[in-house]
Amino acid sequence: MELILIGVFILSTVLGYFLIKNVPSLLHTPLMSGMNALSGITILGSVLMTVVLVESGKNTAAIVFGGLAIVLATINVVGGFMVTNRMLAMFKKRKDK
Repeated sequence: MELILIGVFILSTVLGYFLIKNVPSLLHTPLMSGMNALSGITILGSVLMTVVLVESGKNTAAIVFGGLAIVLATINVVGGFMVTNRMLAMFKKRKDK
């Protein structure tokens, strides 16, 4: 089972690389906004799995990695929204002083 999961991970990494590589630069900001939504789902999944691991008293390393996943996905969401907000601010008209 672990071998299948590793294969899916490698395949999705390679596929994701080639998909992102071929995206025109004009579409990077909308694509990044969509990825923020997916990172939000990653946060929910990692919180759920970490809670399940804590309640069942499983491996401490798995709990640490779950907490690390929560922190990294949160940083990704916040940073993505900050960059998206900054990019959208470039399109606003400036008021004359």
